[in-house]
Amino acid sequence: MLSGSIIFASAFAYLLLLFAVASYGDRKTRKKIPVARGRPIVYALSLAIYCTSWTYFGGVGLAAERGLEFTGIYIGPILMFTLGLPVIRRIITLAKAEKLTSVADFVAARYGKNPGVAAIVALISLVGAIPYIALQLKAVSSSVAVMVDTSGYGIGSGENYIDLPLLVTLFLACFAIVFGTRHTDATEHQDGLILAIAMESVVKLLAFVTIGLYVVFFLFDGPQDLWTKAIANRDVVTALTYETPVHRWIMLIALSAFAIIMLPRQFHVTVVENRTANELRTAGILFPLYLVAINVFVLPVALAGILTFSGSGDADLYMLRLPLAADMSALTLITFIGGFSAATAMVIVASVALSIMISNDIVMPVFLRRKLMSRASGQEDIAGTLLNIRRTAILGVLLLGYGYYRAADMSAGLASLGLLAFAAISQMAPALFGGLVWRQANARGAIAGMTLGFLVWAYLLFLPSLGGPDNSHVAATVLDFLFPFANIFSGPQADPLVNATALSLLVNIAAYVIGSLTRAPKPLERLQAGIFIRRKSRSERAFGGARPRSLFLNSRPPLPAISARSVCCAPSKPMSVNRDAGWMTTPPPTWR
Repeated sequence: MLSGSIIFASAFAYLLLLFAVASYGDRKTRKKIPVARGRPIVYALSLAIYCTSWTYFGGVGLAAERGLEFTGIYIGPILMFTLGLPVIRRIITLAKAEKLTSVADFVAARYGKNPGVAAIVALISLVGAIPYIALQLKAVSSSVAVMVDTSGYGIGSGENYIDLPLLVTLFLACFAIVFGTRHTDATEHQDGLILAIAMESVVKLLAFVTIGLYVVFFLFDGPQDLWTKAIANRDVVTALTYETPVHRWIMLIALSAFAIIMLPRQFHVTVVENRTANELRTAGILFPLYLVAINVFVLPVALAGILTFSGSGDADLYMLRLPLAADMSALTLITFIGGFSAATAMVIVASVALSIMISNDIVMPVFLRRKLMSRASGQEDIAGTLLNIRRTAILGVLLLGYGYYRAADMSAGLASLGLLAFAAISQMAPALFGGLVWRQANARGAIAGMTLGFLVWAYLLFLPSLGGPDNSHVAATVLDFLFPFANIFSGPQADPLVNATALSLLVNIAAYVIGSLTRAPKPLERLQAGIFIRRKSRSERAFGGARPRSLFLNSRPPLPAISARSVCCAPSKPMSVNRDAGWMTTPPPTWR
């Protein structure tokens, strides 16, 4: 056991370091220092906020039980940032052109800037983030409980009782409020926050590599020695030979591919914080490499944990228990800081992104309507109110995560909690991706699809996690009726998570299509569809969808197509083009 004062002092010192790094980034921005050449690398590292404590601790726990199944969570993002990079580039281009600051704004803009669509996306994002935030609190509190005698720090009772998860929640809320709500303009880049997140990505990678090297080359005599002892162990062989069903592989890859762009924090760092096309090209190379690097030692650590502890104890905490069992205090502390870094990065950015959606798409429309009805005015008052709403929203989001942590059954592994959140976020996928290819889609279909899909998810997955009845048989019965030939939704191969996710998305897509076909798109919906869905030019159609290479060798990145309808209805202010960045932008609206 380590001293509790050392653990808490180290965590507090790390938070102070984050403050220092974020302040340094903000000072550079205020002094208008030109963007350094290293900005693309910082941007790429900030995307690694995807790797939370689920990656750091939960990946090892999942590998100790199901072998290579943990890789499915990273195959999806790697595919999106390689083969799917044109889709991400298209989303960023549209977001810059339309001045969109969140995934809720993006989906709503496609469907005629419908406020109902934005509110539903914001609600789904909020509820889906709650289990994910609780996951981080569980990881931090469990890791401290392993290293320290926590009888007086949130476990047990007594006069010196201190709720450790609550303290972590309040500390992270303070950081997010200080560095995430400095400006009312959500399109303004938060360089300090992003620089701190990039630093956290480096910290958790170095910590993971350090513990991995220790396990392979010091705890064992190299990879060959570890492998020889592993294959002679029955528990290891059971984990390595675990056969993940194909339908579960498909679900893991699809959900992670959706999450890498639709999670509020991922949309914020990928889209809102992007400045140039070069940053995205750099991220297309570095981010997949980062995902590979941080997972290289997952399986070795999992195998070492099984061999050392004979498969007993919480497999999610093998990362900490291995150096602790060897009485390596310094290495244990490094490992803890890496996990603490992985958890804090996610919580901070997710709360900032959610606060923007809550203020812009839920609270401010009601506030402005009342303001207009009372004929009150004053830009300064509105700006101050907006910042206060966002600060309150950050605190409220984190307290909801803490409440879920206390109310829900947290005995499930970290990976299970993460997949619960991924399944919720996936309810936005039909409306988002469908809106990029189907012109007839409208707000009615988007609202119907997301609402019904979200309700099915809540009934089958969210309520049972809070202690409600297990309704997995409902999904199995419905899917067996619809697909009697599949023979995978019931019996020994049945997977409740796969069944619930498949049924919710099936209901979502059906309602999306039927709702869109029940009425014609409104004029504003047709206008926005013309902006979001590009028409192929004659030259592209003549060459089978590809532009003639000789004509575009020296051209800049193509700008979004603008329909005739959007030109005639263009705003009074002219559109500006940032040719260095490769994105098209419009000037922000002014208060009147």
